[in-house]
Formats: sequence, structure tokens, C-alpha cells
Amino acid sequence: MGFGDLKKKEGLTALNEYLADKSYIEGFQPSQADGVVFNALSGSPSADLVNALRWYNHIKSYGAARSSFPGQKKDLSSYGSAGSGTPAACDDDDDDDIDLFGSDDEDAKAEREKRLQQYQEKKSKKPALIAKSSLILDVKPWDDETDMAELEKSVRSIVADGLLWGASKLVPVGYGIKKLQITAVIEDDKISTDFLEEEITGFEDYVQSMDIAAFNKI
Repeated sequence: MGFGDLKKKEGLTALNEYLADKSYIEGFQPSQADGVVFNALSGSPSADLVNALRWYNHIKSYGAARSSFPGQKKDLSSYGSAGSGTPAACDDDDDDDIDLFGSDDEDAKAEREKRLQQYQEKKSKKPALIAKSSLILDVKPWDDETDMAELEKSVRSIVADGLLWGASKLVPVGYGIKKLQITAVIEDDKISTDFLEEEITGFEDYVQSMDIAAFNKI
């Protein structure tokens, strides 16, 4: 019964013939049956036993994981042409559905490459993160006679790509003088604080100086 002595040529030949149309000893995935038969071999089958050799290399690739194959471990004589555990429903029409030796590794590699390509495409389409900062600027006038409405109007007239003006208020600084405190959101790659200071202090009729009261990354 079974394959016979798998350490002899006759046993290996029986195994080779048995595997001519099968991927595994039982069923359609590695099982304890494969582990039992594999352990019964003294080594790799010869090159002329192509079916047995391909099966051997495939099962060998699992390494220590062979011990955790599913199924129930049975005696070696239970496997083979006389006592195979191949499901009765398996017939010639099912041969096209059986994975050939090595196809598992090839399919897994192809699937990994496909997913990697999909990830790279998705990543390339993801918009780049734009670094922004939120500023609070203190703009000081020359004296208490400076027209603060015109001062603020002048500041807000500064228009540039990457610059957005926000809320503002007048804050007393003493002696009847008030400074303009105004918020701005800037894109760091497009607008610098030096640019803002140069533009704002350029309104010499109204602005004495500009200071940065707060600077926060968004």
C-alpha cells in the first residue's frame, strides 16, 4: 500500500507518478500529509523525477512551518495511490483549477508587485503638504495723529500669492497712541517675514515699525 519505501528508487518513482496531476499529497494546500511524506525521504529526488522534485522543493521552502501544516498526521502507508486523501470530487475537469508547483510563489510575487505599484500610484497622486504659518503682527504708527484706518488699509493692500490677511484690532500703547495688531497666514515657501516687514514699513507716511508678536506653524 502507499508509496512503499521512499528511500528507494521504486518508492520515489511511485511518488513521482502520483504527483503527475497533483500539487500536494492531499487536497489543494499543504497539509500534514505533505509533512509526513517529506520527512520519509532521505533527500532530494533525482532530476529525472520531475514531479517529485518540484513537490519536494516546494514543501522544503516552508522550512520549520511544515510542522504547523493543517490536517491530521497519519501513518506513511495511508498516503499514496492506495490510500490517498484526495477528495472524491476531484476529477479531470478540476485539473485546471489546481495550482502547479511553484505557481504559489509566482502568484504571490505578482500580487505584491501589483499592490506596490498601486501604492506608488496612490502616493504620487497625493497632494504635497503645504507648510504654513500663522503670524500676529504689531504695526506701530508715528504718533497719535496717524490715520489708523488708512494705515490698516495700506497694510491690507499688500497682495501676494501665499498671503492671507485675517482679523485685526487697535491696541493702546500709551500717550494716546494705538498700534495695529493684525493676523496673517502665510505659505512658508512663498512669503517670508522679511518680505512683510519691507512691504509694510514701505508705507512711510503711516508706519514707524513692524514687529512679530506671535509666530506659529500650522
